[in-house]
Amino acid sequence: MSASLSGPEPATQAPGREPVRRGLPRTPATTRHHAPITATGLVVKVILLGLAAGIAIWAAFPLVEAGHWIGLAILAATTAGLFYLYLTRRHIPAKYLVPGTLFLIAFQIFPVLYTASTAFTNFGDGHRGSKDEAIVAIQTSSVKQVPGSTEYSLAIATQGDPASDALVFLLTDPKTREVSVGDADGLRKLDAGQVTVSPTGKVTAADGYTVLNFGQASVRSKEITDLIVPTSGGAIRSNGLSRAYEGTAVRAYDADCDCIKDSETGRTWTADEATGSFVAADGERLAQGWKVNVGLTNFTRVLTDDNISGPFLGTLIWNFAFAIASTGGTFVLGLLIALALHSPRMRGTNLYRVLLILPYAMPSFAMLMVWRDMFNTDFGLLNNLFGLGVDWFGGSWTARFAVILVQLWLGYPYMFLVATGALQAIPRELTEATSVDGASPWQSFRAVTLPLLLVALSPLLISSFAYNFNNFNAIYLTTEGAPFPADNPTNGATDLLITYTYRLAFGAQGAEFGFAAAISLFIFTIVAVVSAVSFRRTRRQEEVYS
Repeated sequence: MSASLSGPEPATQAPGREPVRRGLPRTPATTRHHAPITATGLVVKVILLGLAAGIAIWAAFPLVEAGHWIGLAILAATTAGLFYLYLTRRHIPAKYLVPGTLFLIAFQIFPVLYTASTAFTNFGDGHRGSKDEAIVAIQTSSVKQVPGSTEYSLAIATQGDPASDALVFLLTDPKTREVSVGDADGLRKLDAGQVTVSPTGKVTAADGYTVLNFGQASVRSKEITDLIVPTSGGAIRSNGLSRAYEGTAVRAYDADCDCIKDSETGRTWTADEATGSFVAADGERLAQGWKVNVGLTNFTRVLTDDNISGPFLGTLIWNFAFAIASTGGTFVLGLLIALALHSPRMRGTNLYRVLLILPYAMPSFAMLMVWRDMFNTDFGLLNNLFGLGVDWFGGSWTARFAVILVQLWLGYPYMFLVATGALQAIPRELTEATSVDGASPWQSFRAVTLPLLLVALSPLLISSFAYNFNNFNAIYLTTEGAPFPADNPTNGATDLLITYTYRLAFGAQGAEFGFAAAISLFIFTIVAVVSAVSFRRTRRQEEVYS
C-alpha cells in the first residue's frame, strides 16, 4: 500500500549506462542530437553551395591565366572545406563561425595586408606593370610616321556606349581591302561578312560595334590621339579622325646594354632596377617604368624629405587638435543637452529630441557644402547675419575654428543620443543617495553620474576620435585644406594627414599608391596606439566602478 501511494519508483541507473525510461520509445543514438532537414533548408543549402561553387569557378580562370598556382590551391582548399563543412552534420559551431570569418578575411585582413605590401613598392602611375610592359609602352609611344608607312582608312568605334566605353580602331587596308579591329592589345582581322565598307574604304557598320559619327568622335579626340595599336613592325596611330598610319618606333630596347636608345637624338636611358625606371646620364627618367620593391624608401621619404617631413609634423599636431576638439566638443555639448532633457521638470522633451537630431538626419556631405557657403566672406550667412567682415577661410586660425564649429554642429546629435541612453541606464537611487548625504548637484554629477557615463561611453569616444582623426570629408568639402602658404601649395593650414596624403599621392604628378600606402600605415599606427592606450585606461576604470 505504501508503495502504491508513493507513486512509481524512480528509474535506477547502472554505472556507465543511460537511465531506463519506461513507457517511452528510445531515440536512436545517431539521430538524437540532430534536427531533421526540411525541404526549404535543403533548397537553401543547395542554392548557397551552388553559388559558392560558381564563384570559385569564376575566380579560378583569372588565377590560372595569371599562373597564380598558390592562390588557386587556396581557392580549391577553401571551396572543398566549405562543401565538407556544410554537407556533414558535424561541426555545428563552425557552420556559423566560418561565413563571418571568411568575410572578415576578405574585407578586413586582406585589404590591410595588401596595403602594407603596397607600401614597400613604387606602385603608381608609370609603375603599374612589368618591365616588359614598360618597354612596349615606351616603344609604341615613340612611334612616328616615316616615308613609305602604310596608311589605313579609319573608323572609330566602341562595343557599347559611344560616350564612355573603350575605343577601338576599325582599319581598312588600302591594298587588300581587309578590315581589322585594333586596340591596345593589338590587331585582329574581321570577316568580310561582319562589316559594311563605303566606296572610300571607311567602315560604316560592323557587327558587335557602334561606329562613332564625326561629332561623337570629336568629343573624344584626345583619347583617339592617345590610342596606340601595337603591331609586329611598330604601331598604328590615328592621323585625324578618318586616317591612320603604321609608324616606326623611334625608341627601341637594346638587351645588350639593358637600355632604351633613341634613333633620332642618340640619347640612352639605362634600366635602374632599384627604382623601376629607365634613367639617362643627366638624371632624366622616362615616364614609363615598372613595379619593383623599394624597401623602406617610401617610409624614409616621409621622415627625410624636407618638403614632406616639415609640414608633416605641423599637420600631425593640428590633426590631434582637430580630433580631440571635435570629439570632446561634441561630447560636452551632447551631454549638456542630454542632462537638460533628462531632468524630470523638463516638458516637451520628445519635441526637443526630434529637433535636436535633425543635423544627424541630414546628409553630411550636403551640410558640409552648405556650411562652406555660410562662411563665405562676401555673401555668407554668418557675416551678413552678424554684420561681420571675417575672411573665414583666408586665415589659418579662423579656418580651423570654422571647421571645428561645423564638426560640432554635425556631431553633437550622435553624442546627445548615446548620452541620453546612458543616463537612462543609471539608477536614480544613486543620485538620490548622494543628495541625502548632502552632496550638491555638481558633486553628485562629478562623483557618480560622470564616472558611470564614461564607463559606458568611453569605447564610443575612442571610435569617434579615430573617425575624426581620418575625417576626410570634413576638410575636403569645406576648406579643401586651405589656406595654403605661398611657399607650399601642397600643405594647407586645415589639412589633416589624410587630406595631405591624398594631395601628395594623387596630385598633379600622378598617383603614387605605394607612397600613399606608407603614410596610411603611419596613420594606422598612430590611431592604433592611441586606441590601445585609451582602451587600457577604460578597462581600469571599469574595474574601479564595477
